[in-house]
Amino acid sequence: MIPRTVAAVWGVVVIAVLIATPLAVRGRLPEPMATHWGLGMAPDRAMSFTAYLVMSVALWAVIWLLLLVSAVRGLSRRSGRAGWWALLAGGSLFAFGMSGTTLLANLDAASWTGARLPGWAPFVVAGVPLAVAMLAGYLGRGAPDPRRQPDQEPPVLRLRTGQRSVWVSHINNPWPLAISAVAAGGLFALGALEITGFATAPAVAGTLPVLGVVLLIGLFASSLTARVTGDGLALGFGPFGWPVRRIRLARIDRAWTEERRPSQVGGWGVRGLPGGATIMLRGGECLVIGYRSGGQLAISIDDAERGASLINALISERIAA
Repeated sequence: MIPRTVAAVWGVVVIAVLIATPLAVRGRLPEPMATHWGLGMAPDRAMSFTAYLVMSVALWAVIWLLLLVSAVRGLSRRSGRAGWWALLAGGSLFAFGMSGTTLLANLDAASWTGARLPGWAPFVVAGVPLAVAMLAGYLGRGAPDPRRQPDQEPPVLRLRTGQRSVWVSHINNPWPLAISAVAAGGLFALGALEITGFATAPAVAGTLPVLGVVLLIGLFASSLTARVTGDGLALGFGPFGWPVRRIRLARIDRAWTEERRPSQVGGWGVRGLPGGATIMLRGGECLVIGYRSGGQLAISIDDAERGASLINALISERIAA
């Protein structure tokens, strides 16, 4: 009931602010208004005051609709509660930031071409809502989810006294690697065009970061190596096994296997929020780690059953000691 009430009341408050603030300074704004900025923070697109007002309200209306639908359906899982509060706080601040910086840039300008957006505006509009969303999601996540019965208990593995056991498994997904190859080709082509003078430096500079990010994400998502030792579970991403995520054995309550598909978790890659995430490189058998705090992490990996058995055996050995 609380999320429904908060969503309804806060949604109306945000819409009221988004409408009242521009109307209060309407006489100090040019017609039309600058609403988009290019390189150097120079305005390159404009729209009428009415269209701008409708657009700013519509932006929040979409976020508000998602919040209301989620609240009505219920927020029974911890990840759902964290995401809901993050969207509520971050989404409203983003709407305020977009509207406020646009008004500030156009305030007292003779025409829309004379509007000037401060250099700090894009960083504040993107950075502050993101930081607040993360904090709100953490504070609003609530109690851990009730422990569920695993879909399939792995076989019990008994370790000999003093025996050191290691489990290693690796999985590849060629599609992210192909995307990385395309991005690398794009980087090479743009570099060649810029050197030969067929492309301008600003155009290349705006595209290179995007292709670079695609290249890195594709590399990291192309393969995964999982390793279980007496210290816990280590997950190495990409062909070079870096970066590495380490999960100490003391944090793990138990392990089991489940059948999961990309359609069930929202697609490929890392899906979900901390405490309920899935690393999905291929559909099928997944190694699932149940944290002592109540959260879970699922990893699509080959030979998951044997990895779960070793984790449980190591946990039993530590408890017995």
